[in-house]
Amino acid sequence: MKHLSEQSAEFPPKQSSERADERIVAQSSKRPVEQPAILPRDGVLLGIDYGTKRVGIAVSDMYQKYASPLFNHQRQGRQADERFFLKLIPEYRPVGLVVGLPIHLSGDESEKSREARRFAAWLSGLFSLPADFQDERFSSFQAEQLMLQAELNARQRKARIDKLAAQILLQTFLDRRQQESHAIPVEDESHGARPPL
Repeated sequence: MKHLSEQSAEFPPKQSSERADERIVAQSSKRPVEQPAILPRDGVLLGIDYGTKRVGIAVSDMYQKYASPLFNHQRQGRQADERFFLKLIPEYRPVGLVVGLPIHLSGDESEKSREARRFAAWLSGLFSLPADFQDERFSSFQAEQLMLQAELNARQRKARIDKLAAQILLQTFLDRRQQESHAIPVEDESHGARPPL
């Protein structure tokens, strides 16, 4: 996968000098987001791997085909979260958010899922951006396996795990949307046509 600085103009420009490493693939809203929003199918999406200590961030290209790891945000309270996203959102100009839901293997939602929904509601409301959700049961495990295959040590893995998990959940979301769009049946062009004489 290409380095962000080597990506084509499909990605919006980033003004900060920091680049994502692509060596390998309080109180918010009182009500959680009950129903996922329908995200635009064109434009940048941000993937959010929610955690109480760190939040991993990934970004898609404008055509929503590829996801790239971006940042690990070390959380230090809601005000610090707000300052971080107030810098991030204008730089990448996303059209929507994809937030990971850490659900149980049974498929039931967990307390972490509800926290992630509340975080999504807060972030969505702060920037008036639609938010959707992606099952992230195995994203951290997959990220860990990728890093082990790359022979990264424990310190290197810890520095990358969250943004890599965000990339995996965002890429899963993009792939699923692509498959769903291809599965939509084409309307029968003969519908309404005059019968043959």
